Amino acid sequence: MSNITTIGIDLAKEVFAVCAMDTTGAVVYHKTLKREAFVMWAEQLESSYTIVMEACGSAHHWGRWFAARGHTAKLIAAEFVQPFRKSMGAKNDKNDAEAIAIASRQPTMRYVSIKSIAQQEALVWHRLREGYKEERTAHLNRIRSLLGEFGIWPPRSADKLLRLLPTFIQNIQLPPGLRTAIEQTLQYLSELHRQIAQCDQQIALHVKSHPEAQRLTAMTGIGTLTASATSAMVVDAKHYQNGRQFAAWLGLVPRQMSSGGKTKLGRTTRRGDAYLRSLLVQGAKSTLQVALRQTTDKASRLQQWIVQMYARVGYHKTLVAIANKHARMMWAILAKNEDYDVYAWQR
Repeated sequence: MSNITTIGIDLAKEVFAVCAMDTTGAVVYHKTLKREAFVMWAEQLESSYTIVMEACGSAHHWGRWFAARGHTAKLIAAEFVQPFRKSMGAKNDKNDAEAIAIASRQPTMRYVSIKSIAQQEALVWHRLREGYKEERTAHLNRIRSLLGEFGIWPPRSADKLLRLLPTFIQNIQLPPGLRTAIEQTLQYLSELHRQIAQCDQQIALHVKSHPEAQRLTAMTGIGTLTASATSAMVVDAKHYQNGRQFAAWLGLVPRQMSSGGKTKLGRTTRRGDAYLRSLLVQGAKSTLQVALRQTTDKASRLQQWIVQMYARVGYHKTLVAIANKHARMMWAILAKNEDYDVYAWQR
């Protein structure tokens, strides 16, 4: 094993595929191991190797695990591994592990930064909060459809429905079973709201304990959720060369279909983390409304640009443009370790 330099690993819950390559790129061996055997094999590696994995579930854990044992751990986005699979019609763990190892040997390959335990701990509250929100929406839709079976059509607004549900309990014309179901629904929703509030509390504490997240909240349209999520997801902003590359990582740039020297731009790529991108777009909505309400003599340079953009391309494209602009500004704040300054353009 002395001539082995690169080991590609296809991660899974129970079965792990391993492909080891030497300095020339030749495959030295393949292994398919269960979890316990995989851990034993990894602990018995004789020297330090370059361990490469896809950026998938548990990849950050294994990246930290191998780095703690003296190896160089790297993560590759799945979309960059796919072109190196030998056959598109023969996707299996063995071929995936080999494709990962081959992809890592490309000199221009881009890697995913490994998150720390603290970052993933902060993300836990964001993921739980989104799950509670989905359960809340699903339950409201379910009770709304059940009420429709009895000729009651409440408004689509979730807030209005929540205000109306207690009144249905007092309606003696409704069957007792339906009234009991509404009572259970209110109890369940109350518990969900309590859990969401607890998540908000933990996220707020995360922002207070991280100065870089606090600096982000000084921007219009960047609240506690966005600042906390950005701080937890971005390992090092200097990993991106500029703000445009950071915005591209978030999927806020148009697709390119250029050829023959002609630039052709398409729809927004929408790559990267959908949660953080959605937070930026939501923040862009409030920023747009503030800019439209601001008088011309008091509008900042950014607000003037937003109003001009809105008049030229419309509502939805303006939101994406604002989110893109916010992403670039966030990169500058994080990469240069500076506070937000609305008048920085004047210098």
